[in-house]
Amino acid sequence: MRNTSKLAPEWWDYTTLDKGLLDDAAALSVKDISQLSREGFKVSIYDTIEEFFLAEALEYINAWQQATESNPAGICGPIGPTEQLPLVAQLVNELNLSLKNCHFWGMDEWVINGKEVSMDFSMGFAKADMDMCFNRIKPELAMPKENLHFPAVDASDYIESWNQARCICMQGGQGEVKHWAFNDPPKREGAYKDNPPPPEVYRKLGTRVVDLHPLTLMQNARTSGGGAVQNVPHQAVTVGPAETWKAENVSIWHPGHHDNPFGMRLTALMISKGITDAAVPMSLLADHPNVKFNYFRGGIGVCDVEMH
Repeated sequence: MRNTSKLAPEWWDYTTLDKGLLDDAAALSVKDISQLSREGFKVSIYDTIEEFFLAEALEYINAWQQATESNPAGICGPIGPTEQLPLVAQLVNELNLSLKNCHFWGMDEWVINGKEVSMDFSMGFAKADMDMCFNRIKPELAMPKENLHFPAVDASDYIESWNQARCICMQGGQGEVKHWAFNDPPKREGAYKDNPPPPEVYRKLGTRVVDLHPLTLMQNARTSGGGAVQNVPHQAVTVGPAETWKAENVSIWHPGHHDNPFGMRLTALMISKGITDAAVPMSLLADHPNVKFNYFRGGIGVCDVEMH
């Protein structure tokens, strides 16, 4: 029988995994992490934070440079990390890169009272994308509004947009609950009371409204609101695995302040070894044909006991 979560007993999460696997992940050195690459999974480590965020910004540029009128293309991008977003705008302006044939998909958005939040919601993700990137791009280079795709509770238009252009890259971060976007572990209820959904079932999920794991609420309070969890919505609409598998590449960025040293090791180990479990949603990327994990060396840290 699977372990009960140490974090939220009514949910699945990584604390329900076998302790041996968790201990193996915690023991990985930086060298060990760098050697987890295999066919279809690449690990890259950047020595400076400047290199790290510039490389992340360049994924936008590299995707958009491939877009043509007959073959439009784009990137799906996260809120968290966000430090790359102003760099993207600066690069577009400096390179005089027209975004006429380019597309962008937002990954997720908060939901309050059954409706995605508006552009005036201070923690809104579409708002952050516009404020930090797209509103900074010269008007003559700007992406057409119809090519900016943000998820909504009525997700039909958003889902259809994935058929309008190539998604060359889905870029993301990793939450403390080991999600990409808001693909959190499911609740421990119904058919999944004793075991989480099989990976092949979870991978069929599309863009949808989700309840957020308590750990996700605490993380977003910590990273975006100084810990004021009362201001964090408990639901969101998120891009699903179904759309993720339409992306030609999935690129995950670990600056070191979203997930912790243990989490950044666990998911890399599981993907490298092909260990998939819906209690660790990020591990399901082991079955995607082209995944890259990117680390800032100074943010990898250690899993040693340190009393503070």
